[in-house]
Amino acid sequence: MKTIFCYGDSNTWGRIPESSGRYPFNARWTGILEKSLGSDYRIIEEGLNGRCSVWDEPFRPGRNGSVLLLPLLQSHAPLDLVILMLGTNDILHFRDHTAFDAARGIAVLLEIIQKSNTGVNGLPPPILLVSPPKIGPLSEGLRLKIHGQPEQSNDFARFYAMVAQSSRCHFLNAAEYCAPSTLDGVHLDAAGHLGLAKGLIEKVPSCFN
Repeated sequence: MKTIFCYGDSNTWGRIPESSGRYPFNARWTGILEKSLGSDYRIIEEGLNGRCSVWDEPFRPGRNGSVLLLPLLQSHAPLDLVILMLGTNDILHFRDHTAFDAARGIAVLLEIIQKSNTGVNGLPPPILLVSPPKIGPLSEGLRLKIHGQPEQSNDFARFYAMVAQSSRCHFLNAAEYCAPSTLDGVHLDAAGHLGLAKGLIEKVPSCFN
């Protein structure tokens, strides 16, 4: 059985747009992916609302993705693949952060993974880097909380692809398969989770070749 570790934010956790609720596992992209890949694959879902790449969030502790990454990798080792999708909160919650800054944070996380021995036979696990969906028009509720530059999400794919190439990891542009709900402009609805899952179903098998 192949074990796939998914590290992300609220769109990996499965937050329902304009709600504090959570989609059931079989409606989240992680659950759809596990069901579609079949019984030879196991998905470990590690999503957290508000998680950033390498930044501390002042109102919610534990959102710095670089702090917990290695212990979580070690907890679930050995891993056959790590799927990494973070960066949306980097540009939403920090006024001067750009997509390039988010990609720099991602590069730090990739280095943590690639220096670990949490893959099969004590080797680093392969990585599938996913650039997050583009952010749409924000709801009134989210606009009260957001102090960054949501339009920077238009450049996620360009800079993430560069980081993936330099780090020699696999890459998927989520924006080619899904968009956030029009209810809040950030979180995937059920159709978004299905679209992202379909892209990953096509991509994941090639990560083991």
